[in-house]
Amino acid sequence: MVEDDLRAAFARHESLTPSTGPLRAAIDRIAATRRRRRQRFQAAGVTLALLAALGVGAPQLRPDRPASDSFQSGQSAGSSNGSLNVLLVGVDGFGEEPPYRLADSVLLVHVPADRSRPYLISLPRDLEVSVPGRGTDKLNSAFFTGATEPRPDLDAGYDLTRRVVADLTGVRVDAGAVLTFAGLRRITDAVDGVKVCLPKEVKSWHTRRTFPAGCQQLDGAASVDLLRQRRDLPSGALDRDRNAQRYVAALIRRAVAQDVLTNPARLAALLSAAGKGMTVDDDGLPLTRLMAVLPELKSVDPVGLSLPVGPPVHPSARLPLDPKQGPAFLAALGEDRLAQWVAQHPEQVNPTK
Repeated sequence: MVEDDLRAAFARHESLTPSTGPLRAAIDRIAATRRRRRQRFQAAGVTLALLAALGVGAPQLRPDRPASDSFQSGQSAGSSNGSLNVLLVGVDGFGEEPPYRLADSVLLVHVPADRSRPYLISLPRDLEVSVPGRGTDKLNSAFFTGATEPRPDLDAGYDLTRRVVADLTGVRVDAGAVLTFAGLRRITDAVDGVKVCLPKEVKSWHTRRTFPAGCQQLDGAASVDLLRQRRDLPSGALDRDRNAQRYVAALIRRAVAQDVLTNPARLAALLSAAGKGMTVDDDGLPLTRLMAVLPELKSVDPVGLSLPVGPPVHPSARLPLDPKQGPAFLAALGEDRLAQWVAQHPEQVNPTK
């Protein structure tokens, strides 16, 4: 009897129920957009990782891009002088348990307007910054805050990190990529390894492997092992940042030596290497337009630099911006004068080979 009454009640009110058609259509549109975005990210991933390090991804290549877009996305308009800035973020632990969401490596690639050569600028993960929604904290927490729980989102983590870096440096971030160590391993193997030159011996805390001083050929697994090391290094995470610069420089040289960046067939062979281990902020730039920028570079041999910081502040161990050299360095970056900065501060250059 109760069951019959319930059926009758549902039948009387069924006509009042709104159609689910519009809701389903909206959900399908959102899902399709997300799939297209992911497919574009994965297809462009390796391309941008390699080309981004060469300074590709320019606002002048996007004349149809609204001028206000940079402000809406948390970027400043610091690239009006013709220079390019590409943000590369390395994240450890994705796909592992627990799924870490801290950015172990944050690298800003600056290419001056004269296209002389790329500058690889390491931003310390422990740098003290202002993180929206979190207050004053370390730079690596920006990715954690943006990626959120329970399933880390590479795109969201990158977006907040980009906003923090743009606010910190005062320059526009034109493009960027997030690369997990799993993706990095696959990319390295896809180019048959890279030649990294170390000034001092490094012993792995994780595998007990010893990386001797000098130049050595590293496959994907060895590259990841090296880039994870900070314990027992004289300057800790700062030395790890310098090793990241050496790796990126070696990857660039390897790609150039194999004609990967100018050979469409070889470039296409790398497009799927990173898989889900990479996400890209390329604003949908066609590959052909990206490739057109390469001949402008006078040299692909990068200059390694580190943002000047002061001693750690205890007990948080945050690194404050150096009160004297920090603002001067950021002014040189914003005004596209890094060549002059390097000439005046040769001791600040990190050898990349």
